[in-house]
Amino acid sequence: MFKVAATSLAVLLSVGASAALAESGTYELDPGHSQVMFSYNHIGFSETFGMFSGFNGEIEFNEDDPSGSSVTVSMPVESMITGWDARLQHFMSADFFGANNGDVITFASTGIEVTGENTASISGDLTMNGVTKPVVLETTLNKSAPYPFGPKEGTPTLGLSAKATVVRSEFGLGAFAPAVSDEIKLLINIEALKTE
Repeated sequence: MFKVAATSLAVLLSVGASAALAESGTYELDPGHSQVMFSYNHIGFSETFGMFSGFNGEIEFNEDDPSGSSVTVSMPVESMITGWDARLQHFMSADFFGANNGDVITFASTGIEVTGENTASISGDLTMNGVTKPVVLETTLNKSAPYPFGPKEGTPTLGLSAKATVVRSEFGLGAFAPAVSDEIKLLINIEALKTE
């Protein structure tokens, strides 16, 4: 019922002084430290949360022209985490995704607009439940530096966070709206490491 969109990353690099620390090249998302969290209001009684993690994505960063950078992300629908199996099974049912093995949610950036010293808006196409809609990720570059330890030590690494809101009914996932909120809030946190 949500989307991830996830991946706002490319934006990152368009951030002035911070961007100077980012090298051109391909950065792959670290699936162990990248998450897309979603939340929605349940009949006015509570805010309910879920997440995606362990997904794949890639940032192509252009140091000379950060606005020419790009981001792509792909998340299996069935990798959704809700913390309660009955809720997960309901989301996978015909009421919502009617998910089959292999169904994915994807995000592909279409543009980047720098909005501050370490912030940017990343526009892109979010495809979910067979529907593609434009989404804007308000993104912050948290850090750009070599990874500090372990087998990744010295690898150029990016850390980003982003927020967005999507309307689930626009993706054919509007069951029980508006009692269960139609707007889904997204909170995205990403680590990406430069490939060799």
